Formats: sequence, C-alpha cells, structure tokens
Amino acid sequence: MTVPSADELLETIRAALAPHGLFLRGTVNFAGGDSGPMLADGRPAASVVLVGNIGGSLWKPFSRWREGEPDRGGTDPLDDWSKQVIRPVAEAAGAISYFPSDPPWQPFQQWAMQAEGIRPSPLGILIHPRYGLWHGYRGALGFNRLLPATDEVTAGHPCDSCAEKPCLSACPADALVTHTFDVGRCRTHLRSEAGAGGCLPHGCLSRDACPVGRDYRYPAQQLRFHMAALSL
Repeated sequence: MTVPSADELLETIRAALAPHGLFLRGTVNFAGGDSGPMLADGRPAASVVLVGNIGGSLWKPFSRWREGEPDRGGTDPLDDWSKQVIRPVAEAAGAISYFPSDPPWQPFQQWAMQAEGIRPSPLGILIHPRYGLWHGYRGALGFNRLLPATDEVTAGHPCDSCAEKPCLSACPADALVTHTFDVGRCRTHLRSEAGAGGCLPHGCLSRDACPVGRDYRYPAQQLRFHMAALSL
C-alpha cells in the first residue's frame, strides 16, 4: 500500500471536511524536546493539525444535522456534531482526534497561538487579523509524522493598533475588567431582563463592536445559539 505524501494527506482531509464547513486551521510540529499529546499507541504525536470554522461556515451543515437528531438532553449538540464529523476523518487519515470538551484537556489555545501566530483579545477569544473574533476550533488531529504548515503564520496583534478599543466599553455587564473577561458577570447579565432583550438574542455586544473581520460575523441563529449556551 502506497503511503500518501504529507501534502496529499492534507488535501484528502481538506476535501473530507469541506462539506461540513470545517477547515484545517494550522499545524503544530513537536520537536526540540516539546512533547505532543498521546497517540493511540501511547507515543507522543509528532504533529497536530487544528480543525475549525471560519465565520459561520459550519452553521448550515450543523443545523441540517441537528434537525434530524433526537433531543440529546443536557449534552452540547455542537460538540456532538463536531465529534461525529471529525472522528471518521481522523480514522481514515490514520490519526487520533482530540476535542476541547474531552479530557485529558488539550492546550487548544496554545496550539492555535503557535500554529497561526495569533493571541487572545480582551474577551479571551483568540483574535485573527482576517477573521477577527469570528472563528473557532472544533477539534484537532494527531499524527505520528511531521506535517507541513496548513496556514500562514500571522504577525502582529490587531488589538495593538486599535486605539479606541470599542470592545472594552460596549459590554453592558461591565464584564471586561482590567482586560480580563469575567464569565460570571456576563452570565448573570444574560439571565437578567436586560440581557434577555440584548446580548442573549442578538449576540455579544463587545464581540460585535470589534472592527476586525466584520465580513465573517456569525449569522443571527448561530449568535443566539452560542449566547444561550453561555447563559447556562
């Protein structure tokens, strides 16, 4: 059996993810003493490839899947969908899959910062110079071989050149205190009457105030879905 080249392998994975609105978001190669996450055989991975959405790319495929699924009670349907999509892709590629919601907890933010050269915004969400705050990481694939980069590494931080920083003043809950995001204060506001008529149905006002990546803003239904999950 012919082993595909690294480029051929990545193209096959891209093609399998594309119908689901998911993309390869970056590669981390572990070398120089860095230890990757464990593979199925107990050895550390040589490479991890991040998988995620860009803007609202996953919303239509996820919504179609959700319409045909029974009520899953207290589980997170987006996590369930992500696993159903990504696990078979990983298996077909000879990789192991990792997810932000599954223990042992993997350092997804660190991987993303290393793979794409991005850093957190004041909201705690990693901000991309092109996509802004409108992107996410749904899983990762671990390999026993080194793989090439799947996205160009960015330089600089969009927040450094943003003089007005409208995200800091747009939050009605004052949840952005000393440049950290107070999740509890945000959640309390979402459960209030003011939150029920503002951020909960329309999306986070601070996130929406960021001028970076406006073209990738999530659709209204996706905004409501995420805010409802945050309010629980």
